Amino acid sequence: MYVGKKITISDINFLASEHFVSFTEQVDENTTGVITDSLGHKVVPAGTVFPSNDSKAKGITIHEVNVSNGPQPVGVIVEGWLLSQRLPVLPTDEAMKAMNSIKWRDIQTNDEPSKPDTVK
Repeated sequence: MYVGKKITISDINFLASEHFVSFTEQVDENTTGVITDSLGHKVVPAGTVFPSNDSKAKGITIHEVNVSNGPQPVGVIVEGWLLSQRLPVLPTDEAMKAMNSIKWRDIQTNDEPSKPDTVK
């Protein structure tokens, strides 16, 4: 039996809530945000703005996908509460506006009341 090389993976949690909605999309080596990992695999990291980090943005990928051997399905979060500061690349302002069903827990918008730092 071949066991292979032990690999340690560390993912950063960018979900601010356990509730989210995602839909399956297809990614490949030409998808915006593809990187080459330490093993030479082409991967779309978890937390990548899909399909591009601009006004065409639909959502955020929920898990890392290896696309070295061709197109793969990936879950794309289209609704929910996320932490933008924990994503591999910050979404642009136009991408955030395009993903209007995603709320950013770590970014205060003008329509949200400010929260006091301390409770009296």
